[in-house]
Amino acid sequence: MAEFIDDDEILEMAAAREADANQFYLALAARVQSPQMRKVFVDLAEEELEHKTKIELEIMKRGKVVRTDKAPPEKQDFEAGNELSKIDIDYKTMLLMGMKKEETSFRLYVDLVAMVTDKNAKETLLALAEEEVKHKLRFQQEFNHAFKDG
Repeated sequence: MAEFIDDDEILEMAAAREADANQFYLALAARVQSPQMRKVFVDLAEEELEHKTKIELEIMKRGKVVRTDKAPPEKQDFEAGNELSKIDIDYKTMLLMGMKKEETSFRLYVDLVAMVTDKNAKETLLALAEEEVKHKLRFQQEFNHAFKDG
């Protein structure tokens, strides 16, 4: 894992990760055929933005200014130029990718909790870890439902 200088740097990295997750889920939503799963991907994308907002609030509570050097993720064109849009992915693979992404995020947040010193930052990261587990369970349930016979 990369070495971080301080809690602020850890929180900034976490906020950027949530923005990336938002883009990832919007790209999957654009590719999935099922309207129900499209809604799940869009909902997850929105939740990732909520996570980003929670992290940014924690940064602001620390007296820091949140960097806004990029356009808000919801305003970006996700299909054009998105690497995910350039490869052929089946539904099963989308679900597996989602599970892996959420598991990785969970593990990262748990690891980061041990690295931050501020109690509020620890609580924020633990809450986000819990949310990532819930996201992974959504994918597992859909995977089990869609592919129970194979």
